[in-house]
Amino acid sequence: MDGREIKSPAFPPETPHAMEAGTFNTQRRKRLGLYFLESDDRRTALGGGYTTGSTPVNIRGKPIPEVTMAKTGGWIAAFFIFGNEMAERMAYFGLSVNMVAFMFYVMHRPFESSANAVNNFLGISQASSVLGGFLADAFLGRYWTIAIFTTLYLVGLTGITLSATITALMPNQDKCDQNALLMGNCEPAKQWQMIYLYATLYITGFGAAGIRPCVSSFGADQFDERSKAYKEHLDRFFNFFYLSVTVGAIVAFTAVVYIQMEHGWGSAFGSLAIAMGMSNLVFFLGTPLYRHRLPGGSPLTRVAQVLVAAFRKRKASFQSSEYVGLYELQGKRSAIIGSNKIAHTEDFRCLDKAALKLKEDGPSPSPWRLCTVTQVEEVKILLKLLPIPACTIMLNLILTEFLTLSVQQAYTLNTHIGHLKLPVTCMPVFPGISIFLLLSLYYSVFVPLSRRITGHPHGASQIQRVGIGLVVSILSVAWAGVFERFRRSHALQHGYEASFLTPMPELSAYWLLIQYCLIGIAEVFCIVGLLEFLYEEAPDAMRSIGSSYAAVAGGLGCFAATILNNIVKSLTGNAEKRKPSWLSQNINTGRFDYFYWLLTVLSVINFCVFLYAAHKYQYRTKPVNDPRDGMHVQQNNKEELVSYA
Repeated sequence: MDGREIKSPAFPPETPHAMEAGTFNTQRRKRLGLYFLESDDRRTALGGGYTTGSTPVNIRGKPIPEVTMAKTGGWIAAFFIFGNEMAERMAYFGLSVNMVAFMFYVMHRPFESSANAVNNFLGISQASSVLGGFLADAFLGRYWTIAIFTTLYLVGLTGITLSATITALMPNQDKCDQNALLMGNCEPAKQWQMIYLYATLYITGFGAAGIRPCVSSFGADQFDERSKAYKEHLDRFFNFFYLSVTVGAIVAFTAVVYIQMEHGWGSAFGSLAIAMGMSNLVFFLGTPLYRHRLPGGSPLTRVAQVLVAAFRKRKASFQSSEYVGLYELQGKRSAIIGSNKIAHTEDFRCLDKAALKLKEDGPSPSPWRLCTVTQVEEVKILLKLLPIPACTIMLNLILTEFLTLSVQQAYTLNTHIGHLKLPVTCMPVFPGISIFLLLSLYYSVFVPLSRRITGHPHGASQIQRVGIGLVVSILSVAWAGVFERFRRSHALQHGYEASFLTPMPELSAYWLLIQYCLIGIAEVFCIVGLLEFLYEEAPDAMRSIGSSYAAVAGGLGCFAATILNNIVKSLTGNAEKRKPSWLSQNINTGRFDYFYWLLTVLSVINFCVFLYAAHKYQYRTKPVNDPRDGMHVQQNNKEELVSYA
């Protein structure tokens, strides 16, 4: 580890920060940051070339020459990536809307256990996304991670298609009508048949977990960070990216449902496999156009090194006579492959001791004893990012509940549009349609209006958009409670108490569109803002892991929904006294309205926590070229640090 020691002066230098601080102790605290800034020249070359560790490379890991840079990346490369994400989301939502029914009607599993199995699949496939992010950032790079896991995804979908096509992989369907299913008299699936189905299902989930944290980051990698329009391109990219997610969901909730109803389960799952295969082909065709980032080595190892080094030096004092300075390498390049250097910050000062250069460390210390400032700052950033995505777990919980509760409501309502009757399983398409419309109008309507209010060039900052989404989600779940109270009262007044699967012709299911559209709007603002926030704020060599935070929040939302449902059922129901729970299978005797209002209260509390986290969060310091020769400016939203080269 080659670097330069900065000797501590006998007295702190007179700096603008020292003069403003007014006290010796404040000067000492500021000095940690100044030593890092003075130990390295991070000025970008006047020619505008890449001089840092985030230089784009080709598929062979070689830097892309400036003369050919314009022929790679950009929107053309991004559109190849959009196709892969569209098919992945189509398969994901296609499985989520069809697999519960397949297990119940074909595999003859109890409805509740089928729903729990699918919820666990959805939760695990999202929560394990950090594994895909780790592999991409540590060893494989984003391209090869997508290539490997998208192939696994296709293998899993093919296996599921075979399970719905080959009779040997299904239980006997003879004498198994609707009444036999409800009475539990159908022949259940054999253990080995369920093992096969679960194996293919979790191979699919494993494939999704590897793709999800990499696709958005890999798409964003295609844009030139040096361009003046980089921020605008990035903002539009994440909106188009989520638009592709939405299109995939709309196709899953309409075309795939139609194929299942008209041609059977094998054709429905087969269509997902065919779409995934075609998207894989399109993704690989775009290979010559892609810009890549080199993997920076194991991020978990770097995090562990910082924690171990900081623990070893926990008793060392920053004011010690042995104090030399904070350790960083010379020159413009970071010690971490694929990463820019990161300016020192004053947060989590206990971790700074991992970079505390002591005389006893010697000329070539172990990275488990001495880490660079950039490495320490990576860990700080990962910690500082946590509260914002954690606050979106509540939104994901609501989205999970809406997938089941709103469908149960729809079964009791009239789903006709004139002479056309929509299947109840198509109802979740309406949030997708609202998302599609909002994204289409986002730049022509929302951005100009909000820009007048906030003065922000993009209408609202990333964190502000997350906050808007959380507020709209509160309105959505509150309206759901109001409408459910009205629906339940209507059902009881008109004698539908025991007929919870009988539609009430005088009450339209399209009242549900209000809560569906609101939750769609909430999803656009919150999830798109979160993805952009995580990509820009995450360390350069950990962007896939940063993006996986959003997927992990989604998975935790699924698990939290299951836990909350079990708690509510146990606290509000009593089988011995024949007292139905709030979430009774008979929606007319249950109290879904109370449950929705419980979600509203929890969402308000969550939003208050978000406001505190957003207020405390400080955006990363970004390097800005300064026209003044010999100076480099580090800017953020609170202060400006200037160091003379």
